[in-house]
Amino acid sequence: MKVTTNTTKILGYLGLIASILVGLGEYFLHYSDEILDHAAHYEFFRFVTLENITIGHFLAVIGLPFYFAGYIHIYQMLRSGNEKLARIVLGIGFIAFAIGGIWIGSRASIGNVVHLKEAMPSTTYQNLLDHYTNHMEILVKVLRIVIAVLSFVFAITILKGNTFYKKWMAICNPIIILILLVLIGKTIPSIGKHTLPILMNVTHFILFTLSLYQLNNHIKNTNKS
Repeated sequence: MKVTTNTTKILGYLGLIASILVGLGEYFLHYSDEILDHAAHYEFFRFVTLENITIGHFLAVIGLPFYFAGYIHIYQMLRSGNEKLARIVLGIGFIAFAIGGIWIGSRASIGNVVHLKEAMPSTTYQNLLDHYTNHMEILVKVLRIVIAVLSFVFAITILKGNTFYKKWMAICNPIIILILLVLIGKTIPSIGKHTLPILMNVTHFILFTLSLYQLNNHIKNTNKS
């Protein structure tokens, strides 16, 4: 299937839109000034209004499908180097955001449960939290593993050469960006309280921005030839 560089660029911008919309959604869902001090047992949701939880839920749900377009963009950027590896990156990317979509879609529900804490017996409340942790929160750990595998294949594909990326892009893979953002967020809490709750989206905003930058450079160099 032949895809033009213009289509690849549009797909990259759709990925960028995904990172913004889902990032805004997750910010509405999670953020308050108390988030870093009440991380345990989902207590931070007590400081987020139900209105913000609802807004965040729908922003995230609307934005999430655009991430799949973003990973088709990544695939197009990689495929000239190694079609098989590019398809693996695409497949893992789809798996990652299918998992992420299930998780983000559950956040409004657990937020509502936290707001109802005083309206139910403590054992019932704890059972609900435990069920959520075992069935939904565990997906975050799975997602990190999937993103780490994706990042490894992404980097290897670029280092093999002949992709639309310069080889330095291999180090700018999602897991490395994610780790750097965590270190910055933990070192500087005034920044971390805004970035840590939406970490995967900030990571992909940076990834798609760098990818589009490299695509534009590739187009310029091709036009000069």
